[in-house]
Amino acid sequence: MNRILLSLLAALLVSAPVLAQEGVTSAFEGFSGRGEQPVNIEADRLDVQELEQTATFAGNVVVVQGASKLRANKLTIFYEKGGGDEQAQKAAPQGDVVTGRQIKRLEADGNVIVTSGEQKATGNRGVFNMASNTAQLIGDVVVTQGPNILKGDVLHVDLTTQTSRVESKSGRVQGTFGKTAPKPGAPGTAPAPQRIAPTQ
Repeated sequence: MNRILLSLLAALLVSAPVLAQEGVTSAFEGFSGRGEQPVNIEADRLDVQELEQTATFAGNVVVVQGASKLRANKLTIFYEKGGGDEQAQKAAPQGDVVTGRQIKRLEADGNVIVTSGEQKATGNRGVFNMASNTAQLIGDVVVTQGPNILKGDVLHVDLTTQTSRVESKSGRVQGTFGKTAPKPGAPGTAPAPQRIAPTQ
């Protein structure tokens, strides 16, 4: 089946600490509900349920907004019924091209991966709320930035305050933090080798 490529003009919320804070929020910030960039969605199939006010993208879903990218097996968009409340209208001033309605919530299921540059956050499920400008990754959460790794069960991200929190059912979050290799030419490093052209 041909993959569907749609450009949503709505500012969707998809929302991803230094690692435990900045790395997480920066991975998600391209999908902030306050963003103005268009969102591109690719999937194998699109099903729109008018009565349920939902649109479901299924099969190798890829969502891109700005520098942020979301991958999942399935993405469901929930719309405001009618005009929606005032808070949601302020958070999502534009409608999307699928139904022309205000987007209330996004739910990503199955092998959820959010990336931006070297920041990456993965989980089993993602829930992104437009009105509150927040996101959650749930189940087997792993956050990486370069050599740094953070693991837990739930990741909470607030894109308005640029804060994040990782929780674990066991009460203990696992973290591994390493040194990033310096770039060639940086202070304290040997100069990069120079290539010498052969003589004739």
